[in-house]
Amino acid sequence: MEYSEYAGEIEDQEKKETRRKSAKPLLWVGMVGILMAFAGLTSAYLIRHSDSDWVSFELPDSFFISTASILLSSIALILSKRAVKKGNLSQVKQFVGLSLIFGLGFVVAQFYSYGVLVENGHYFTGSNISSSFLYVLTGFHLAHVISGIIVLIVLLVRSLMEKYTAEEHLGLSLGATYWHFLDVLWIYLLLFLLFIR
Repeated sequence: MEYSEYAGEIEDQEKKETRRKSAKPLLWVGMVGILMAFAGLTSAYLIRHSDSDWVSFELPDSFFISTASILLSSIALILSKRAVKKGNLSQVKQFVGLSLIFGLGFVVAQFYSYGVLVENGHYFTGSNISSSFLYVLTGFHLAHVISGIIVLIVLLVRSLMEKYTAEEHLGLSLGATYWHFLDVLWIYLLLFLLFIR
């Protein structure tokens, strides 16, 4: 092996190690930022909730379907991580694909829920402030889920290309962490909206 090839390999290893050390902290910083935004929105909801013009109404049952979808999506990602650690790449592909399908199911169920809200006279604007808050909270979460869907597509493409191995699966781990975060965030929002209406 020539010196230039050897030096190039060392440089590649150093880049990988730097990426490995910085990727998780950067992801956590991003998730904390998202969490702070939701904390601000739910605080505003609580303050406005005490006003006399607040109107309480039932949440669409389809919110529970979307909850089941995102939970199943997270379970599939957990199974994909177990499979990659065992070196079972065919299962990794299957479970990441399932996770993407259930994630898309969440998105479809959310849009269906918005349709139900509109049918019941609860619009984003013009009906009451409580429905506006519902759309803002769930819509802001949905926007992050759509970014998560993009992450799942990347994970699926990379798993189909067999880029993840038992030794090297940082991308899969980071993507799964972000998706689980969105899952927990949705459960928090749903419970918040169920108990404070």
